[in-house]
Amino acid sequence: MTRRMIGGYSNCIDMTDGHLIAQIRAGDGNAAAVLVDRYYDACWTYALRMTGDRADTEDVVQETFLRALRALDRYEERQRFQAWLFSILTNRCRTRLVQRRRAHKQVNVDGLSSYPDALVTEPVEAMEDDLSREALADALQNALSQLGPRYREAFLLKHAEGLEYTQMAEITGVSVSALKMRVKRAREILRPLLEKDRHA
Repeated sequence: MTRRMIGGYSNCIDMTDGHLIAQIRAGDGNAAAVLVDRYYDACWTYALRMTGDRADTEDVVQETFLRALRALDRYEERQRFQAWLFSILTNRCRTRLVQRRRAHKQVNVDGLSSYPDALVTEPVEAMEDDLSREALADALQNALSQLGPRYREAFLLKHAEGLEYTQMAEITGVSVSALKMRVKRAREILRPLLEKDRHA
């Protein structure tokens, strides 16, 4: 599967997720292409931050969309499609990280190119005068790679994706209180790592 895998779907672009899903269930491949295209970038960015590896990201994103399209018959419209899709994506990322740990591979985030403003403001506001934007991004990448998967997942969903805790709970299956603790703990871990980088 690749992005924009089917051409000529301009008639579907303005449809809601619910209408697209109805069209897909009726066998409309163009609607499937629009749905994939709509969420591809967000899925790719999140998966890359979680896995830190472009090859793994490609696999995880493709697996996510394939699983989602195959499971649309089980999708319930009372759910938000984005949250449902991200729950699949998050599980695929978790599985890939477990596989890599078993293979004794280190998480590498060198392939990351940038972070949204929401990710860099809260933990490192005081550092912005001391580091250039590029150096700040590098410092965050290095620090993020040292977070455990649970903390990294919660931190990214909150600060990179900008989700509410209730949405995060829907995606991860973890309670709101536990997610708040994970985000708080992630910040606590990141601060000294970033300070250390600043003074290196």
